[in-house]
Amino acid sequence: MNIPNILTLLRVALIPIFILLFYMPFHWSYLAAALVFTLASVTDWLDGYLARKLQQSTPFGAFLDPVADKLMVVIALVLLVQHHANFWVTAPAAIIIGRELVISALREWMAEMGARAHVAVSKLGKYKTALQMVALVVLLANPPELTLWVIVGYILLAMSAVLTLWSMVVYLIAAWPHLRPDSDQNSSK
Repeated sequence: MNIPNILTLLRVALIPIFILLFYMPFHWSYLAAALVFTLASVTDWLDGYLARKLQQSTPFGAFLDPVADKLMVVIALVLLVQHHANFWVTAPAAIIIGRELVISALREWMAEMGARAHVAVSKLGKYKTALQMVALVVLLANPPELTLWVIVGYILLAMSAVLTLWSMVVYLIAAWPHLRPDSDQNSSK
């Protein structure tokens, strides 16, 4: 157990606190939930930075880090879909969650083929994640009323959904030579 892994476990431990704060019936609960989500997002960046800087990457961390990230994002999206109950949150949430499922399955399948490097995280994926996190923090910090901040959150979430689709296409194009029925990897089966 090292510092990056502890930070990743902390991110998972913050999930129930985040949910509890989101549903508390106080005017400050939105901001408190957004702050916990922000803390979790910062630990995501920090654990990766420390793992590289301190050379403390572990198989456990490599497994748990993306799981913790996806749990936080998917749970935040589900809470926001339920709370806002409109197209402007639901459509981007469906795109983001659907993409995460597709890319997770693609990465697992490519790893089985020994070609995981073809679907490694790209700069586009990092931009998508940053925009998505900002959108989620803005929406979590505000009640579901049509205010300027909520409209900004909707726009940022829509932009992150576009980047999400774009990055998925980039990953699928990179993996396509391995997915084709006539590829060398499949001809031996």
